[in-house]
Amino acid sequence: MKQKYLIIFFLFCFLMVAAPANAQESSRVPDRTEIPIDGLSIYPNPVTGGKVYISTTKNQDKIIEIYNVLGKPVHKTRLRGREMDVSTLTPGIYILKIQEGKAKATRKLVVK
Repeated sequence: MKQKYLIIFFLFCFLMVAAPANAQESSRVPDRTEIPIDGLSIYPNPVTGGKVYISTTKNQDKIIEIYNVLGKPVHKTRLRGREMDVSTLTPGIYILKIQEGKAKATRKLVVK
């Protein structure tokens, strides 16, 4: 009788140890790699005059998205040159997401 309980106990322990290991292997998330933007330059930062300049090595059209610190989108535009008007933004800290072709970058933008 004691042997049956011992076998059941070991079987239970084995199942408890083996089950989480299998669950972790099956729930892997594939790596998402971002292609960086070559020569990305954002100036002035902090922004004081209402204009920010975004330049890259390729200087192609860029899709610019600006989010507040809570993650709410506050501005989205397609930038064809280097100069972007941010005078409508209230002073604070923002997250700037830039996409140039397939390359992407995320930066912090401070508006004073």
